[in-house]
Amino acid sequence: MVENTSQEEKIIIIGSGPSGLTAAIYAARAGLSPLLIEGFQSGGQPGGQLMTTTEVENFPGFENGIMGPELIERIKAQAQRFQTRFVSEDIEKVDFTSKPFSLFSGSKTWKTHCLIIATGASANILDHPAVKKYWGKGISACATCDGALPVFRNKPICVIGGGDSAIEEAQFLSRFASRIYLIHRRDKFRASKAMQDKLLSNSKIEAVFDSVIEDISGSNFVEIVKVKNVNTGQITEIQAKGIFMAIGHTPNTAFLNNSLELDEKKYIRVKHPTTATSVDGVFACGDVTDPRYRQAISAAGSGCCAALDAEKWLSEKGIE
Repeated sequence: MVENTSQEEKIIIIGSGPSGLTAAIYAARAGLSPLLIEGFQSGGQPGGQLMTTTEVENFPGFENGIMGPELIERIKAQAQRFQTRFVSEDIEKVDFTSKPFSLFSGSKTWKTHCLIIATGASANILDHPAVKKYWGKGISACATCDGALPVFRNKPICVIGGGDSAIEEAQFLSRFASRIYLIHRRDKFRASKAMQDKLLSNSKIEAVFDSVIEDISGSNFVEIVKVKNVNTGQITEIQAKGIFMAIGHTPNTAFLNNSLELDEKKYIRVKHPTTATSVDGVFACGDVTDPRYRQAISAAGSGCCAALDAEKWLSEKGIE
């Protein structure tokens, strides 16, 4: 842990999920002495979405799986081994109009010549007490991450949403679950016709229109999902062992206040195949740039790329 000082940092990394921590490992091994601002409350929590993930079976190197928080703890320990410095603060705003860049957190200010943004994206979840109670106990926002877990195999599960991503999640989950209930609050899906055609051809998926989650119950895990018809008020009980939220993600970019070029969904645009952003000396990686894959391993890989890009940039600028 470090305290704020007036010194100028060579490189600062914002975000402590797989992308930020991997960037820190590479930057530290390159002798750049990175400072990592890991977040505190706003946006994604320190460690990112893996901190609310139970078993991770698809991260290479762990043949028996690993719990999400433990995976983050191990990657962080590796970054600390190479003398990455950590501070627990939320960056509230930035100033890229002059160099070195300025980062602000309350009354604290950091200056840095180079910046890597790895603040991730937060899954949109229903604002319901039962959802928070059973999060990680049958409720997830990532079918690719959790859908193949033994607890969901050959069991009925629910998917919440009505867009392309919801149908994609339902299609993926149908490989493992016995039955999929696709719950949507409107009377028709927002998904493309091609996606809806896929849905209609899958006998495992049942659409539940005009409906919202009324309640969720179970002992230590999801067992019963109560669904309310928004038109009639009728309550229906669904026996289900899981609920997957597919109502989108919000990239954690509000603190940038449009100081970087963002896409229409507020993800940071990078200059592929690099991680460079619209501001020279600012790089971005992980889920904050990725509305498509959103996997721990792809985030970690892009963190590596960001650190390599930043190292090259600092060398070219003669910043030692």
